[in-house]
Amino acid sequence: MLQYLSDKNVHRQTFALAIPMILSNLTVPITGLVDTAVVGHLQQPYYLGATAVGSLIITMLMWIMGFLRMSTTGLAAQATGRDDDFQQRQVLFNGVITALSLSLVILLLQDLVWYLATVFMQASQEVLDYARQYFDIRIWSLPALLLRYVFIGWLLGLQKARWPLIILLISNLVNIYLDIQFVVWMDWKVEGAAWASVIADYAGLLVGIIAVWICLKSIPSTKKKPLFERSAIAKLIRMNRDIFIRTLALETVFYSQTAVGASMGDIVLAANAVLMNFVLIMSYGLDGFANAVEAMAGNAFGKRSQTAFKKAICVTGFWSLISSVMFMIIFGLLGSQIIHIMTGLKDVQAIALMYLPYLVMLPLIGVWSYWLDGIFIGITQLSSMRDSMLVAVILVFLPLLFTVKLWGNHGIWIAFSGFMIMRAAGLAYYLQRYLKRTWI
Repeated sequence: MLQYLSDKNVHRQTFALAIPMILSNLTVPITGLVDTAVVGHLQQPYYLGATAVGSLIITMLMWIMGFLRMSTTGLAAQATGRDDDFQQRQVLFNGVITALSLSLVILLLQDLVWYLATVFMQASQEVLDYARQYFDIRIWSLPALLLRYVFIGWLLGLQKARWPLIILLISNLVNIYLDIQFVVWMDWKVEGAAWASVIADYAGLLVGIIAVWICLKSIPSTKKKPLFERSAIAKLIRMNRDIFIRTLALETVFYSQTAVGASMGDIVLAANAVLMNFVLIMSYGLDGFANAVEAMAGNAFGKRSQTAFKKAICVTGFWSLISSVMFMIIFGLLGSQIIHIMTGLKDVQAIALMYLPYLVMLPLIGVWSYWLDGIFIGITQLSSMRDSMLVAVILVFLPLLFTVKLWGNHGIWIAFSGFMIMRAAGLAYYLQRYLKRTWI
């Protein structure tokens, strides 16, 4: 272990990839904080609850489609490790075709998507009405969001980590500015937050197109053959199937949390929405080193270098642990101030503060699953991610969720913490099995 941690070049490479991704990832929850803070200072709690429900449905769609970024990153990183310029281009092409096809299908079925997402949600009628307003506008961001997934995944696989930072930074700055304009100054309420996100998402897409065009010019095209190949598409579908199942299981967790919280009333729903921003801040921040290990492990796998692979996972794991401790300190010292910034509703503040200790401990619990996910994405061993997620959801989260009947909202956060622990344990089991194999 120590011999792998002593390589200064690997540390430098880790930070060269991780820092831009941490900064770019953190712009996403910061935007969520602004959304919550702007809407959370409107007069009624159902505005905040509606924004939480509407944005949750869009976020669920995006996370379900997260296979676009993950598979693109892994395949692009391996192609880069092999110096295969044709496959680098082909991975991008296949990703774009898949993103556009999925966008068309979902836009045609948007009414069905709304029905399936809300049929079991016991929120108040005011929350559902305003959430539908948000959803009907925000759903048109989908083509931009899915294409942005592909572009960011491809750029990260090529280890061009600065471009994702620029894409997300511009997109989220536009979102923050328009949130203030539409919600605060123009009083568009929930619809204003939705329109701000739509415009910002297409601004990010435009930057992504420019970034991809610049990077493509630096990749020589040595093979003169069509990019479309049935075998490549079939491989992508198999990979995406596993990530889809894994992500659908993860969405079950977040959906169940929101649905159960909604059954406890608008105040609890709003408080949990505020606290979920802590989860987003943590996850996007810790994902920086997970993104780094995706590119580094995938590159090492493409080169068939087991030494480079072990160095990548050891160094990124070390810095992931350090980052998790930093987030614990930040949440412990500034958590109450963050809650007060996000909402001025006294009842919501009181409930959120009651459950803040769960969020303070969560970075140390959750860091391992993010880091291990990054390793398996890089080497495209996606069935292991699927299986560990299913075990964590079915055998741990769902049974623990029944503790809500005994302990109320505490049960939600106990179930979520147990889920994160089991998810990491399952991935660790598969990793130690994988490291015992001879794969060079």
